[in-house]
Amino acid sequence: MESAYEKALAFELENAGLKIMMQVGLPFQYETIILEVGYRIDILVEDKVIIEIKSVEALTDVHFKQLTTYLKLSGKKLGLLVNFNTSKIDTSIKRIVNNL
Repeated sequence: MESAYEKALAFELENAGLKIMMQVGLPFQYETIILEVGYRIDILVEDKVIIEIKSVEALTDVHFKQLTTYLKLSGKKLGLLVNFNTSKIDTSIKRIVNNL
């Protein structure tokens, strides 16, 4: 279900005139090993904001840590964690910042 929500949100963001990229690969480095695509950002908006999409019963620490990792690896400052498995989407959007 997350992929359907991702496409729908991407459609709405583009219709609002925003530049987006979907499934953006992030390299991962461990000591001397570099994996070109270790992680994937769901949606990157205007090359500034990372949106991580979930469809889960409840957001847990691991979801927040995932987005925090993406922010650190990419050098971006702002991320949104969005859980679509809710009847009130406005209460299921969490803002995460990186070193602000």
